[in-house]
Amino acid sequence: MQHTLDAAETARLQAQGGWHAQLPDDKAMLRAARDLTKDLGEARGAIYWPDMLVSAGIGYAAIAGAILVSGIGVKIALGIVASLALYRALMFIHELTHIHKSSLPGFRLGWNLLVGIPLLTPSFMYEGVHTLHHKRTQYGTIEDPEYLPLALMKPWSLPAFVLVALLAPLALVIRSAILVPLGAVLPPVRRFVWQRFSSLSINPDFRRKPPEGAMKRRVFWQELGVFVWSWALIGSTFVFGWAPLLTAFVILSVTALLNQLRTLVAHLWENEGEAMTVTAQFLDSVNVPPPGPVAEIWAPVGLRYHALHHLMPSMPYHDLPEAHRRLNAELGDGSTYQGANHPGMFPLVARIAKSTMTRGRARA
Repeated sequence: MQHTLDAAETARLQAQGGWHAQLPDDKAMLRAARDLTKDLGEARGAIYWPDMLVSAGIGYAAIAGAILVSGIGVKIALGIVASLALYRALMFIHELTHIHKSSLPGFRLGWNLLVGIPLLTPSFMYEGVHTLHHKRTQYGTIEDPEYLPLALMKPWSLPAFVLVALLAPLALVIRSAILVPLGAVLPPVRRFVWQRFSSLSINPDFRRKPPEGAMKRRVFWQELGVFVWSWALIGSTFVFGWAPLLTAFVILSVTALLNQLRTLVAHLWENEGEAMTVTAQFLDSVNVPPPGPVAEIWAPVGLRYHALHHLMPSMPYHDLPEAHRRLNAELGDGSTYQGANHPGMFPLVARIAKSTMTRGRARA
């Protein structure tokens, strides 16, 4: 197959700043992504429901075990299991933003009742936000809620970006228990909370627009749910003491930290704000495909195929491995497609950190 882009020329452009604006689309790759996956793309409830339910069930059981057992070693082991299982259950929020509204009846409601509200992260915090990250003209620009040029920022920005996630459980309780009810009686507070603290975004300049239609109704009952649950958590300390809640907070802080590390390596973060072609967006995103099994732990529910997801955002997570296999085999060595494949988390962190030491310091 002939490729629009030459691999050597692509590598040369990637090695220099501002390469995204210069990179044309690889039309052969885009055609292959369309033609080779026509029989894929149907979200299968027989996969989604058991995966989500088992992950959540294991997570909650492990949290209960970590609270109840006395041995520190067993407590830590159960805490790790709980963090990983609840992390996988939480990541279905990403699928909810992309599956068609008529697919998987009841799954959004079930996920919110079992995962989103109990973990104070209801689906509205991602729905209507994440899709902006996939808009052709907004990805990587100041209008993208999920993009920061991390590879071009100062070296200290990377550890700060990761470690701030440890405060996520506390921030979510403050939001749900205090800011939400305040916003119900004080419109300026409500507007501020909605614009700044009601989306899972990393761009500090992002301001969320008011909800409309069906989203407005979902926001109401989900906000009510997290408000009631947050005060139930606070109230539990008067019955059981602070230890159980603090244990759960530590476990969920680890979950948030792991997700932040995954976010750090989901892209190369090398765009300087210009609009990008689909191919440039793809190459600024990351696949960590098999054979390594570890990526399935830190990038679950299809997120190890994040670059491929940017080519086909509506592809359900269970079809991404097969779509990747077909494209990788068809396009072959030296193709643009393989340019988004990376070996693992640590090489990616090292690449981004190295970039901050050179480009980031040069921009300071």
